[in-house]
Amino acid sequence: QVQLVESGGGLVQPGGSLRLSCAASGFTFSTAAMSWYRQAPGKERELVATISNLGGSRNYADSVKGRFTISRDNVKNTVYLQMNSLKPEDTAVYYCYVRRVGVAYWGQGTQVTVSS
Repeated sequence: QVQLVESGGGLVQPGGSLRLSCAASGFTFSTAAMSWYRQAPGKERELVATISNLGGSRNYADSVKGRFTISRDNVKNTVYLQMNSLKPEDTAVYYCYVRRVGVAYWGQGTQVTVSS
């Protein structure tokens, strides 16, 4: 079955960096577009970034453009989110997402807290 396991979250000061990882299994990773979402307390879940199956196309939310970079390794079946110049408003639970055969799959999420 499809499994998505995120890691790399934590507490970081404003201006700092974190790299999130999402290890995927249960499907042919190199054929799937992958996305990162986030959900802050009291807010709806929002799309942060998407990368195409071979990495040739990447899209970002306006709020993270120029600061976050999504990438993938189709040998390791892993998608990454490099987050730089973090702001307190980036505080959220970050989720890995994939859609396969019309079904949406989510990871368990990893908490990112940006605070001094």
